[in-house]
Amino acid sequence: MKRRNFLTGLALGSGALAMHPFQTLKGENDTFGQLYISENKKVYQADIIIAGGGLGGCAAAIAALRNGMSVVMTEETDWIGGQITQQGVPPDEHPWIETHGAPESYRAFRDAVRNYYRNNYPLTKEAAGNEFLNPGNGSVSRLCHEPKVALAVLHAFLAPYESAGKLVLLLNHKINKAEIKGNRVQSLKAKSLQSGAEIQLIAPYFVDATEQGDLLPLTKTEYVTGTESKAQTGELHAPEVGDPENNQSFTVCFAMDYVKDEDWTIPQPEQYDFWKSYVPKLRQPWPGAMLGLHYSNPQTLEPKNLGFHPEGLPTGDMLNLWLYRRILHQENFKKGFYQGDITLVNWPQNDYIPGNIVDVSEEEFQKHFYGGKQLSLSLLYWLQTEAPRPDGGKGWQGLRLRNDVMGTEDGMAKYPYVRESRRIKALFTVLEEHVGKEQRTLVSGLSGDNLKSAEFHDSVGIGYYHIDLHPSSKGDNYIDFPSLPFQIPLGALIPQRVENLIPANKNIGTTHITNGCYRLHPVEWSIGEAVGMLLPFALSKNVTPKQVREDKALLMEFQKMIRRQGVETEWKG
Repeated sequence: MKRRNFLTGLALGSGALAMHPFQTLKGENDTFGQLYISENKKVYQADIIIAGGGLGGCAAAIAALRNGMSVVMTEETDWIGGQITQQGVPPDEHPWIETHGAPESYRAFRDAVRNYYRNNYPLTKEAAGNEFLNPGNGSVSRLCHEPKVALAVLHAFLAPYESAGKLVLLLNHKINKAEIKGNRVQSLKAKSLQSGAEIQLIAPYFVDATEQGDLLPLTKTEYVTGTESKAQTGELHAPEVGDPENNQSFTVCFAMDYVKDEDWTIPQPEQYDFWKSYVPKLRQPWPGAMLGLHYSNPQTLEPKNLGFHPEGLPTGDMLNLWLYRRILHQENFKKGFYQGDITLVNWPQNDYIPGNIVDVSEEEFQKHFYGGKQLSLSLLYWLQTEAPRPDGGKGWQGLRLRNDVMGTEDGMAKYPYVRESRRIKALFTVLEEHVGKEQRTLVSGLSGDNLKSAEFHDSVGIGYYHIDLHPSSKGDNYIDFPSLPFQIPLGALIPQRVENLIPANKNIGTTHITNGCYRLHPVEWSIGEAVGMLLPFALSKNVTPKQVREDKALLMEFQKMIRRQGVETEWKG
């Protein structure tokens, strides 16, 4: 099926855009779509500054660029793509993703990933002809693929705008300062993590697409972290007492393949003895030591055994972890080209539980990031030396750490897989009663096919995932229960006070509970896509995002615009 070109052809004419009243380096007669850099390259000015090059940031950039904007996007690592690249997590998606339930631009991205394999890899004839090619045939997703392929596709999407001078991508740069005046952000400072040099970034609008909402404290934008209490939100699954430091565990992912009859055992990790005996201290018990083929059933919290066989052989009625996030299946490629499959390790066994990385100092963050790396290395070493085999032996010495797949020297992901962030205090907050199946049943009085999530008059996208909260830093085990296909309300993307800072990642107006279904790949893309169209629209009308939401005529015009550009705002059927 042919897709429309989402990189060109949908731009608003710059002549139709009114000047925004902002004191910048631009001349009085300049229009939008131009990017300015001072002679000493210490000041950059664009229509939109995006901090964070994850999926939300990339989607926001692509949408803004095709709508005639100029963009500067910063990224603190050397890879854009966030959870799908630098964090090493294949897409977590809903069952209908191939046909609907995400922007057309997201499905264009998925098509481009498949075409990258068709154009560059020695696929078998059968695999090349498969419309729904799944390079890894992993069970977690209909499209399990290598991080570097997603990275190549995202760069290809952005390349025309870079060469045209519409986009500047500042890799290895982290925002460390903000200048604010009243309810507006005036500028940001980005520091190079290589040279230490600082760059000033100026724009009418700023987008926080960082993994942890880093701009919120810098810009004094009101936000929350951790868990809210039941009294605060009325949510069925909220705790009686909230705790801002109670955040979900993160994971430092890694990739490995299996080379039979070879020994790729790594040196014993520094913290191996600690992690080998570590039992998570949770209110609902974890079934034994962390390094073991078991975990708590997310729905019932009862002990559940898992299987593991790196040759893909059956493991009875247990899930074979090797197949779960397999990102390359050698059977899809010409015989003998690969020595074995490649799998991505993002399992219950390497969820880092003992520490919180949200809203902490850089020193605290790095301490726990290192601990997460040690946990993952310890898991690999345990699999190589002590994991039980079906033949009664121990360990799989042929498991090989693939540092090339992750693009790092130590083989670990460039950044932790972050499940939870600071969240703005938004004009509207999504609660469990809006999307949770059980509470929605109680609130609406409906059931069966008549039961639907709340309808938002300001919907700017749709998504679906069950509410999935991993064990937390303050002792919660899994919180996992059904949700309903939902909408993304514009009100959740707009801070209550600050006028020109918009979130585009996991930092939108959700609760700890509802973050569990708004945090996955296609929803993050959808959030970024909406933001990337909201800001050109607001600039063209010389209004604020808040005014777009509050003015019925403007809101309807904006929703018509995004639907015309391939965004679904309601579920069909």
